[in-house]
Amino acid sequence: MTSDDKAASLEGASPVGERRPLTATLDNGLVVVYEAMPWLPSVTANLVLPFGSASDPQGLEGTATVLHEWLQRGAGDMDSRALSDALEDLGVRRGGGASRESSNLSMSFLASELEAVMPLLAAMVVSPRLDEGEFEPSRELAVQELESLDDSPTQRLFDELLAAFVTSPQGRSPLGTAEGLAALTAESVRTAAKSVLRPAGAVLAVAGGADWERVLAAAQGAFSGWTGEGVRVPPVALATPGRRHVEAETSQVQIGLAFPAPPPGTPEAYVHNVVLNVLSGLSGSRLFTEVREKRGLVYSVSAFYRSLRGFGYTVGYAGTTPERADETLEVFLAELARLAEGVTAEEVERAKVSMLSSLVMQGESSGATASRLAADVFNLGRARTLQEMTSRVQAVTVQDVNEYLARDRLPEPTIVTLGPARVPVAVSA
Repeated sequence: MTSDDKAASLEGASPVGERRPLTATLDNGLVVVYEAMPWLPSVTANLVLPFGSASDPQGLEGTATVLHEWLQRGAGDMDSRALSDALEDLGVRRGGGASRESSNLSMSFLASELEAVMPLLAAMVVSPRLDEGEFEPSRELAVQELESLDDSPTQRLFDELLAAFVTSPQGRSPLGTAEGLAALTAESVRTAAKSVLRPAGAVLAVAGGADWERVLAAAQGAFSGWTGEGVRVPPVALATPGRRHVEAETSQVQIGLAFPAPPPGTPEAYVHNVVLNVLSGLSGSRLFTEVREKRGLVYSVSAFYRSLRGFGYTVGYAGTTPERADETLEVFLAELARLAEGVTAEEVERAKVSMLSSLVMQGESSGATASRLAADVFNLGRARTLQEMTSRVQAVTVQDVNEYLARDRLPEPTIVTLGPARVPVAVSA
């Protein structure tokens, strides 16, 4: 390493073959984490920034999603066209978006181009142009995406569900509001950018066929001029569980449920996820069997785990007809309650195989690996190894699951339905 490496605190050094993430915190607070995938000729870099809809100023909801788009429209001495050309010349494939507590910029490219790509990625946040002429197109894209919710009732349901479930700013939709987007100005978003585009709390996760020394040196060189601490988001606060109906011009009824779950990364979270896979993981799961196969109530039904920083929760979903909405919700809630009676060893083993298969397949993708590393460091403060995660899943026994279900009854859920005005009384109560 160079003498500049002394500015970073390195931990977790190990042979690349073990696929153990390597982590360093730069002097400016940016955390760099890398996992080697030496068989790949490519690399994915995922820069997670500590701003999202939860940090939007009151009355200016949508700031984060507009800023995220605007950042990609010119940096340093390059305008939007020049920046796009430079990335395309290097064969970069871009992704990313703004979410509730964070935003991310993702780039996949050949490992040989690491030193050329990293300064371009850094320039977007270290020296964004935020040209006046690019503000309105950025805002208009956000408006169009918000309006597209009318054609995506499931996504609208999930936004309405979290807004009813969470009272803290994490309940805000990443898409913002029509009123908030309309109130935005170029100056208001620039002001927000000055407070949120800071390295403290940001994470640069890299995975693929490079090596640690190159990744760290490239990150230090590209991000050295970036300084400051960003805004802090308050802890998640929950509303009292209840039920509400959102009227929408749809022929179907979307049903959503949400309730707290163990915090991410904890032993209980692994057990809880096995439970969810028993409930909803495969075509032989309880929800699929009882709600869809036996009764034919729905075209889609599922339950899955989600997390915010330090907070885990479960989301349930079913899509059905207005005539069958009441029965669908009744059966869904009955299946949740039936979990307290316990599960079988066969169900647990099937759930574990499903989870392990998913982990292994995700581990073969540099994009999925970089996303996992970034999410772990951002939410947990450390990067888990793939081996740790698979070992934790493998270690869960049917006794663990049944003791958990007997000890920690699943909480009362918040329930939101979305669909025509005329819905069963039990759903809209």
